[in-house]
Amino acid sequence: VQLQASGGGLVQAGGSLRLSCAASGLAFTKYIMGWFRQAPGEEREFVAAISWMGGNTYYADSVKGRFTISRDNAKNTVYLQMNSLKPEDTAVYYCGAERAASPKDPDEYDYWGQGTQVTVSS
Repeated sequence: VQLQASGGGLVQAGGSLRLSCAASGLAFTKYIMGWFRQAPGEEREFVAAISWMGGNTYYADSVKGRFTISRDNAKNTVYLQMNSLKPEDTAVYYCGAERAASPKDPDEYDYWGQGTQVTVSS
């Protein structure tokens, strides 16, 4: 199984980025897909998740209204559109896959990608 995250970078506050996570080696439609982030010295925190067929989405309060998660099951890819970025969004962003129906709990995730750095300057 491989989850390949991409799309991170350096952006000014108020800007946008779109992260992608391409999955291979797993039955993609059987997994809830999620995005988490981890800043230096902090624990990994939940950002957003999407159910198997995309009918349900979940967001951390800190990103509601600014971030949108989506998935393309034909491409085995999940996306995170991040708008109105703030310096406090700076972190390494990880995508993950889980089947336990606990999208906000990182301990329930079966697979993780390698992470992509997002840096928001003020």
